[in-house]
Amino acid sequence: VQLQASGGGLVQAGGSLRLSCAASRSIFSNMAWYRQAPGKQRELVATISLGGSTNYVDSVKGRFTISRDNAKNMVYLQMDSLKPEDTAVYYCVGGGFWGQGTLVTVSS
Repeated sequence: VQLQASGGGLVQAGGSLRLSCAASRSIFSNMAWYRQAPGKQRELVATISLGGSTNYVDSVKGRFTISRDNAKNMVYLQMDSLKPEDTAVYYCVGGGFWGQGTLVTVSS
């Protein structure tokens, strides 16, 4: 399975971005977004089950929303009220596979 993440970029604090992850085929498992900030360990940001149940790391609760479209083999991460500390490379993960990452930079 190939996972292609997109949607990263440069945004000012308080702004929004929507990350997308396209899978090359159906993934009948949980999907997740991880992130890795410069000099820090990789962090699990959000997960979504096949049925749509979601979980978030405390630091993004109320600001980020993970969703999926199983018919289109897509997973999304809507990021609102972005903060400089959200700056990181974001990775889409599912079925044991990792995407290549997309860089999100939040300026203060």
